[in-house]
Amino acid sequence: MIVLASGSAARRVMLEAAGVSLTVEVAALDEDSVKQGLRQQTNNPARAAETLAELKAVRVSARHRGALVIGADQMLDQEGEWFDKPADPAAARAQLIRLRHRTHRLTSAVVAVRDGRRLWYHTDSALLTMRNFSDAFLDGYLETAGDAVLGAVGAYQLEGLGAQLFLSVDGDFFTILGLPLLPLLDFLRENGELIP
Repeated sequence: MIVLASGSAARRVMLEAAGVSLTVEVAALDEDSVKQGLRQQTNNPARAAETLAELKAVRVSARHRGALVIGADQMLDQEGEWFDKPADPAAARAQLIRLRHRTHRLTSAVVAVRDGRRLWYHTDSALLTMRNFSDAFLDGYLETAGDAVLGAVGAYQLEGLGAQLFLSVDGDFFTILGLPLLPLLDFLRENGELIP
């Protein structure tokens, strides 16, 4: 049995589309408090993503004895500033203005846990450069995308309308969507969860 300890619809869809049979259980975790503590301890977004992914998996693992639990998290940083999902459309607009015509890093981490013990993890990053879009484009984008921008760090979804925000992308597409999928699939095959 595989349990995904994430409320991300994108992660669930990626795994199911790749043929992974799973159940989903969201970990009850105050991510904002954890991130605040991690910011004080380290300015390492990869470490933060890995820590959050592991905390989620361990928390859910306590309720699923013997199951393989997958935790994942993603961090967006631009020159040391960490971004979170925007709270409202005004915050989404402010984030996109700060990201406009600049390069930022998306780091995704995935951790596999069984019975509270970490078995495996993988972290990957991608660099994304937004184009110098106009305020008129930004307003139209936010109106068309609607509340979907509130569910994504950086206020965009590259797999949809958000692609129009970008000039270049350097990195794995699945990592950008929030899960280093190919290394995870390899781990699942090696551990008998998928047919090799």
